[in-house]
Amino acid sequence: MGLLASLLSGFASGETVAAVRRVRTAAIVYALAALAALCGLGFLIGAAYIWAAARYGSFAAALDFGVGFLVIAGLVLLVHRLTSGARARREARRRSADMKAIGITAALAVLPTLLKGKGGLGVILGPVVALAAYAIYRENVKPDDPDAGEGK
Repeated sequence: MGLLASLLSGFASGETVAAVRRVRTAAIVYALAALAALCGLGFLIGAAYIWAAARYGSFAAALDFGVGFLVIAGLVLLVHRLTSGARARREARRRSADMKAIGITAALAVLPTLLKGKGGLGVILGPVVALAAYAIYRENVKPDDPDAGEGK
């Protein structure tokens, strides 16, 4: 409730509007700086091309620059592909851990109600035994392809 009151008082006092205005101004400034940096990089590449064309000829310079940029593009895609696979596996592990935590929390929340109910301990032990059996089964069965469930 304290967070909601803080948020409402921020709206009332105008702090939130001022914060949004600061963020918007910062975004515009960074966008303009990025645009200027890209223009500067373009002129530097143009200057390098002019120098290479004067030294080696315009055809050789154009060919070398074209091949160079294709190599850079290939390297960027290769690095992205390698890192995206690792990132997907890391996110899958995190999601699995989150789901386990949610399951444990839900079980602990329901536990008092189940213990008070008519079936009592029997209602709890059935699913627990089934879960333990499934865990033992999963641990002892080796999959054919270790990367089968990772979206590859």
